[in-house]
Amino acid sequence: MAKGKGSLMEAPKNGPEFKLNPGSTSILLIFVTLCLVAFAVLCVVSSNSDRKLGGKVIDRTTEYYSSCNHAQRIIAQIDDELVTAYNSTDNKQDFYTAVGGSVRTFVIDIDSTRKLHVSLSINYPENEGEAFYKITSWYIETASEEGTVTIE
Repeated sequence: MAKGKGSLMEAPKNGPEFKLNPGSTSILLIFVTLCLVAFAVLCVVSSNSDRKLGGKVIDRTTEYYSSCNHAQRIIAQIDDELVTAYNSTDNKQDFYTAVGGSVRTFVIDIDSTRKLHVSLSINYPENEGEAFYKITSWYIETASEEGTVTIE
């Protein structure tokens, strides 16, 4: 080999050298550990808030469907009243007088801020198989500090 030229295995003499101080490995390890701990804490906090939100959604949904079931029971009672009135009257005028008009409306409290509003239009069946009523509205009214919001 010629003098002045190094072999392929030797590092060039004039190139930059990378030196790693003994403390930098420890600093890097501490930094990575702190990042992992921070992400773990964020994950736990996020999971906890998701669990709480899920519980609130379950409670609100249960309250809503409980109110809907109550409304369906009231509608079933109204339907029984309509059948009885239909069988005991001979004409449309007497039927509407017996049932108290052509509209029935009721409100069910879901919770302290929400109410379920239901409105029925009463029908006098002219032909066999026709319905005694039609649900004309079924919506939730939500009261808040800003005012009342209606969701249909």
